[in-house]
Amino acid sequence: MNTPRPKNKARPKRPNANKTPGLGARRASAALLAAVMTEGRPLDEALAAEQDVNGTLARLDPRDRGFARTIAATALRRQGQITDILTHFLDKPLPEKSGIAPQILYGAIAELLFLDVAPHATVSACVALAKTDKNARHFSGLLNAVLRRASREGAELRDAQDAVALNTPEWLLTSWRETYGDETASAIATAHLTEAPLDLSVKSDAAGWAEKLKGEVLPTGSVRLTEGGRVDTLEGYKDGEWWVQDAAAALPAKLFGDVKDARVLDLCAAPGGKTLELAAAGANVTALDRSAKRLVRVTHNLKRTKLNAKVVTANALGWEPDGDDKTFTHVLVDAPCSATGTIRRHPDIPHLKSTSDLAKLVMQQEKLLAKAAELTASGGTLIYCTCSLQPEEGEQRIEKFLAANPAFERSPITKADLPGLEEAVTPLGDMRTLPTFWASEGGMDGFFAARLKRAE
Repeated sequence: MNTPRPKNKARPKRPNANKTPGLGARRASAALLAAVMTEGRPLDEALAAEQDVNGTLARLDPRDRGFARTIAATALRRQGQITDILTHFLDKPLPEKSGIAPQILYGAIAELLFLDVAPHATVSACVALAKTDKNARHFSGLLNAVLRRASREGAELRDAQDAVALNTPEWLLTSWRETYGDETASAIATAHLTEAPLDLSVKSDAAGWAEKLKGEVLPTGSVRLTEGGRVDTLEGYKDGEWWVQDAAAALPAKLFGDVKDARVLDLCAAPGGKTLELAAAGANVTALDRSAKRLVRVTHNLKRTKLNAKVVTANALGWEPDGDDKTFTHVLVDAPCSATGTIRRHPDIPHLKSTSDLAKLVMQQEKLLAKAAELTASGGTLIYCTCSLQPEEGEQRIEKFLAANPAFERSPITKADLPGLEEAVTPLGDMRTLPTFWASEGGMDGFFAARLKRAE
């Protein structure tokens, strides 16, 4: 007699990790952190790649895209603190072949301790994410244990930390202490731990646009928004009524004064904010940059804002203007620099820059300043600026340039040039803004600018 075989019971289905709430945002943030932390790529470059090339961000809705960037940026801002916290929960660092497990951990700790995300949401999503990676999945249990401990014990560890010392490379902190003093250096480093507000330069009617966008007009004319949101969905964007530009970055071009119908050269033009300012003020602008890729953005914004400028792709050091007139009455050189004044907006900078980079940049700045001098007409004005907090890239460059170029002298910047920002005028007549300025209003980038005049 044949005994009927029992029917096989259906195997329970594994939960679909890809449907875990928030998984896409965590996957994107881990990819961004891997690009910066292991590949040494700038965060903005990684954001563009994940948006346009890999599509990791493009597949997310706007809210999750913003969340992914916030996780990555926060993890980079607090990288020193997170590294220190993880030493309490890991006997040794994760091995090299652990996939995206390290980036998952950094992003998750950022969520738990600095973004106040509910622990169960963070832990479940991050463990699920680890299980989707062929190498990280072997550490999913470890991640689960570490994150649960961090959710219980991490806050006490965080509150006992020296955030300034842990998150700021020693060479930077030492430089700022020597230049600005201990108290200001600490305040600068603290300011870098907070996301910067969104500033706009407007073509006209700053008060009107501030009202429409629920922002405020700063004393120097920029509009600062008090509410977030996608830039390209804000009123006035498609019509080209404004462009994004930090309030400090908008100042150097203003130092020329009236430039209507003037022949102006923006020597290192990309990403183009200063070109737009000068064009909006009625100048005949030549915008030059060696990066064709970065100039695409300049051209796009000129078209969007319905402003005109001659855009030239060339290495400034070997470039000569067309036509008989080889000089300009106004020359602006926003030189490539360490960008340490923009760490609030670019939290990857402390992890990507070093003293060796600074030495190379200083040499490039010297050459660009010399070239800018050649292109400045007799009686013309040359403005040199950098978005750096390092005196080597600012005050020291100008002192060396003036010593070697007797045809030039300072045209001192005065308090009248910087309404509401008088503290930015240095004793020598240069401009030096710090992230600590306008702190109660959200701060600003660190910038240096000098205004020079060529003898007739």
